[in-house]
Amino acid sequence: MYSIGSNLKAGKRVKEQTFLKFISSTTYYGVIGIGTPPQFFRVLFDTGSSDLWVPSVRCTSSACDRHGKFNSSASSTFQAGTNPFYISYNSGFAAGSTGYDIMKISDLYVEHQVFGLTETEAVFLGSVPWDGILGLAFPSMSLEGGTPIFDNMWNQGKIPQNMFSMYLSSSVEGSVLILGGTDPSYYTGDINWIPLYHATNFWNIQIQSITINGNTVACSGGCEAVVDSGTSLITGTSKDINNINGWLGASPGHNMNLLPNIVFNINGYSFSLPPSAYVIKVFTFSLLSPQSASGCRTGFAPGTWILGEVFMRQFYTAFDVGNNMVGFAQAV
Repeated sequence: MYSIGSNLKAGKRVKEQTFLKFISSTTYYGVIGIGTPPQFFRVLFDTGSSDLWVPSVRCTSSACDRHGKFNSSASSTFQAGTNPFYISYNSGFAAGSTGYDIMKISDLYVEHQVFGLTETEAVFLGSVPWDGILGLAFPSMSLEGGTPIFDNMWNQGKIPQNMFSMYLSSSVEGSVLILGGTDPSYYTGDINWIPLYHATNFWNIQIQSITINGNTVACSGGCEAVVDSGTSLITGTSKDINNINGWLGASPGHNMNLLPNIVFNINGYSFSLPPSAYVIKVFTFSLLSPQSASGCRTGFAPGTWILGEVFMRQFYTAFDVGNNMVGFAQAV
């Protein structure tokens, strides 16, 4: 998969699209270039973090062997940073150093962008289809001590609006990240805007309630949720998720079309999630059949409240950085 653009002229602010690839019903990634000449990497565009990182050629972990590695010596514009880089995950961590270089996303070039160069990675990172992560959350979350890449795009005058948006398709091709605005060809009706709740780090919003057939089944009294493109499912407290799954009453062999819609009531708007959106295929992997569906499950899992890809596939999602708002519209 390759990114495309519109051949930008110097100094002109233009919306730009980067196409994403959808893998295994769980992951979307796109391609960026780093350095001069650009070295290309597959990255997860993650609204749940703020930093950009890719593996370094100095990485000695087996997880790096399956991924592209950045060679700083091969880039004429690379500058070494002074801060170390470390990020932790539930299943391990990634660590290394920081540096600065030119970033290419579609036809946009961002100068002097800080990024992490991992030299040690947890084993689980060897199984993901992307090389690194590009964070799209707020600067206050950055572990690198620099300005995140989207904020630099805006500060350097590369885009017309301080906003980006995502259309996530259920097909391998067709998903898109739009930098600098929205594109009505990917949604119907209006975008319903929701102010951020405690807008400091994450893309947090307040859910008033979640209902099934008019009955409140979760978030009674309201709950705070993160809109996160880096999370596959919709997650919430164990009590609420168990209650949702109990109300669904799904069992092996159950006809998906008989399941009810789940309605998320947010800021006076009702966002209805049909079973075709929240029932997902579960894949197994083998040498004979690298991607084979072995069954289905609901797209809900215990954790903190996060509206992940299961929700975002149903609703085109806009992130208004300048006005601290998230917008949802019915995806085409």
